[in-house]
Amino acid sequence: MARATPKVPAKVIVKASVRYWEDSTINGVEDTDSGDRTPCKNGDLWCPVINVATGIIENWEIGKTASIHFKVVDGCGWELVDSIGNTIKSQEYGYVPRTLCPAENGYGHYIIMNIDEKGQIEKWRFDIDDFQEDD
Repeated sequence: MARATPKVPAKVIVKASVRYWEDSTINGVEDTDSGDRTPCKNGDLWCPVINVATGIIENWEIGKTASIHFKVVDGCGWELVDSIGNTIKSQEYGYVPRTLCPAENGYGHYIIMNIDEKGQIEKWRFDIDDFQEDD
């Protein structure tokens, strides 16, 4: 009898509604209130595509460093996708998963991380249990 292979996420696609872009620094400089310096910004959302295995942001602007401290509160959307792009699990908006706060505890309201010039998130550790949809 063939056993079903559990779907393993390859990427986390974040869609976070950021309240204060200026709380982060890009290349050591405080960002503007509209997030003009932040890589992966799409309108009012921060949309990094993170490789689960490596913690590298695949759509990062190479050469930029960042100390991210985004207040998101209940505006954190995310999608876990497999290696061929199928959605395994998703959330349109809700609390910030602990995985997205490797620098310090974000208490479900903040994304807090440091990113190097290659898009590598410092102290990255993916935990699928952090990605529970809010009821």
